[in-house]
Amino acid sequence: MLYVGNVIVNRAIADCLDFKDVRNINDVIFQVQGGNYSFEAVQKGNVFYNRARSVEKRLAKKNLDYWRQHPAKFALWYFNPYGPCPPTWYGQPFAGQFKNHCYYEPQPDTCDSVYMG
Repeated sequence: MLYVGNVIVNRAIADCLDFKDVRNINDVIFQVQGGNYSFEAVQKGNVFYNRARSVEKRLAKKNLDYWRQHPAKFALWYFNPYGPCPPTWYGQPFAGQFKNHCYYEPQPDTCDSVYMG
């Protein structure tokens, strides 16, 4: 959860690419890209299936207090592939893998703001 939280916070601070018009966590969670919500839980309507437990609130606060860790430290994208992580995803470089998820950072010359946050 912390690594996905990194991506969410990174999108809120990134002032580039698809994230120029998202400035807060709510904007990120409910952002529509390509006609769909960016996050599967919102697409399926189960983002608020249960109330947040204390452990989830603690992890969210940790992210908001700027906890960052490789491979999601500067990542703006992640996904769980059916095979190995591809070296790029939509032209962005592979940052690393945590468990079954692949993380991708923007190229530095396309999104300097994410590296300054």
